[in-house]
Amino acid sequence: MTGFPARVVALTVLIATAVVAVLVVVSHVLLSRVTEADSTNLARTRAEAVAGSVTVDHGRVVLAENDSESLDNVSWVYSDGQLIDGNVPGSVLDRVEALADSGQARTTTIDNTLLYAQPVPLDGHRVVVVVRVDLTPYETSERRNAVLSLILGGLTILLAGLVAYFVVRRALRVVHEMAALADDWGEHEPGRRFDLGTPRDEFGELGRTLDGLLDRVETALADERRLTDEIAHELRTPLTVLRGEAQLAQLSGRQLAPQVVLHEVDRLNTAVTTILRAARTRIDAGTRCDLRAATRQAIAGRRVDLAVPADLDVAVAAELVVAVLSPLLDNGLRHASSRVWVTARTEPEGVVINVLDDGPGFDPAEVDRVFDAGVTAGSGHGLGLAVVRRLAASAGVGVRAIAGGHGSVEVTFPAPVATP
Repeated sequence: MTGFPARVVALTVLIATAVVAVLVVVSHVLLSRVTEADSTNLARTRAEAVAGSVTVDHGRVVLAENDSESLDNVSWVYSDGQLIDGNVPGSVLDRVEALADSGQARTTTIDNTLLYAQPVPLDGHRVVVVVRVDLTPYETSERRNAVLSLILGGLTILLAGLVAYFVVRRALRVVHEMAALADDWGEHEPGRRFDLGTPRDEFGELGRTLDGLLDRVETALADERRLTDEIAHELRTPLTVLRGEAQLAQLSGRQLAPQVVLHEVDRLNTAVTTILRAARTRIDAGTRCDLRAATRQAIAGRRVDLAVPADLDVAVAAELVVAVLSPLLDNGLRHASSRVWVTARTEPEGVVINVLDDGPGFDPAEVDRVFDAGVTAGSGHGLGLAVVRRLAASAGVGVRAIAGGHGSVEVTFPAPVATP
């Protein structure tokens, strides 16, 4: 067992060990206090029983006769410093006499024996009863309890480790099954999903999240495939024209017209340049450019009217402005009746630039799909609006088509952050 399950089991065993250790110590301390209280209560009970038999007869302290000789070995009566009842073992004689001389209720322990002294109030006499309690049974009980606690604690730790192992193994079974399914799908059924249903735990939520991620990846791949198909089509068009012109010139014995070659090469160059810009475009902190100058660069000799205020900056590179506007201008010129113009204004969300034409405009039913790869109208030129959406998405630029009777595309560039 390695990896995450091993760490979980190890952590569980460590926590269980700490808890068991604390419980064993606490139980031992509590048991020690209970046994100490029990032994003291037993000694006090014995002392009170003996004290109850002490009387004064003709000025002398005497004890009522009892038939239990065993009390003589565990209880002793001292009157005015003299032993009057009981046989004190030599091993505890000094301690017993010290307790009797003190004349106070005191407790002391010697080896595994508890000694307890209790004064007896008698007029004219100083009487002290000293009793002994053997602590061996209590100590034996404590040791047995400690051993039993350690055994039960060890079993608890082992059980906690086993439970953690089986629980983690069962919980991770779903993950292993998901991994196996994902491997199998990668080879045979890439469109399948985990489909675990309504999440009942964290693993269900993970499955649902992964399903959503796979859906987004599949959508992105589908978009990439559609865009690749369109790019291939747009690149194939000038190549087909060049090949046809070359074959025609070869068959007719005439020279290939240079203007045709240059025109188609320019189309190829525009397509390749736009693709590279889409792949390489990045926005760095502090990037900005003059929108009017960048728009002039995008127009590049096209018959387009410009109505962009001077000294209007945007927080993107000039190359990105050119890459976004060029396909929009081509699209406008292709569909315009007579005029294409560009305007700009400042809004709270950024700098908005409009590319407009006096053509028929966008179909309201298709306005949301005009930026999808593969959606074209008429004879295509360049890479069209699909690459515009790609560039805008990669740079955080908003772009949308407006169905208003004429051609209108609105691009929102981020405004530069004002420096203090």
